[in-house]
Amino acid sequence: MSDRKPLMPKATAVWLVENTSLSFEQIAEFCGLHVLEVKGIADGDVAQGIKGLDPVTSNQLTREEIEAAEKDSSRHLKLAEPKVVMPEAPSKRGPRYTPVSRRHDRPNAVLWLLRNHPELKTSQIMRLVGTTKPTIAQIKDRTHWNSPNLVPQDPVTLGLCSQTDLDNEVKKAARRLERERREAQKEAIKAGTLLPTEETTAQPAAPDEEGFRPTAEIVQPRDAVAHEETPAEEEARVFAKLKELSSGAEGKDGGEDDNG
Repeated sequence: MSDRKPLMPKATAVWLVENTSLSFEQIAEFCGLHVLEVKGIADGDVAQGIKGLDPVTSNQLTREEIEAAEKDSSRHLKLAEPKVVMPEAPSKRGPRYTPVSRRHDRPNAVLWLLRNHPELKTSQIMRLVGTTKPTIAQIKDRTHWNSPNLVPQDPVTLGLCSQTDLDNEVKKAARRLERERREAQKEAIKAGTLLPTEETTAQPAAPDEEGFRPTAEIVQPRDAVAHEETPAEEEARVFAKLKELSSGAEGKDGGEDDNG
């Protein structure tokens, strides 16, 4: 038997009593009422002034289901399946309610969390303890009006949060720190001094017009270029040439005289 009950059960029972020949037990079971309460509706002692609600027009029962139950008194009425499935609205957790008797312990719990779990964000501490952002900032900066008297106390033992909630927030903070560490490592590698592989293995660039090579490499010696003579060097070279010619001419003349 399903635990689902019709909308407005008393109004539905009034309509079924007035418009069907169902037994009191069938109506009571379907509407979640006591049999004597259904009998009181039939006698006019209960639900006076309540207008009956037709379960057929409201799509809670079918006409065939009612007729089958009228023929068999042992049959249980079944709610019709809804034609439109309504998604459940996600329940948004609001700020944690802290009993008045425990509110004076919240600063001590905040101090404990700041000392034992510095990785927790301010929003996480707010969810756990149910305090405000300015209060956390004042406790952190030691500007809270009761800072000299604050004593770190575990919020779980104070009853401000459960151990499960605290563990979940700590794990969430650990995952966030690990993600930030990996991102920082990637940025460090990207901004490092090591060049990419394609740059270190590339062929050295050819020298430009002025002979400059951007990368170090063995430079083959170049052929010697012609040296431009100075006037003194040119004069010495001419005299040396003349002397060579004159000495050659004298040797030739002396050889001719001897033969004659």
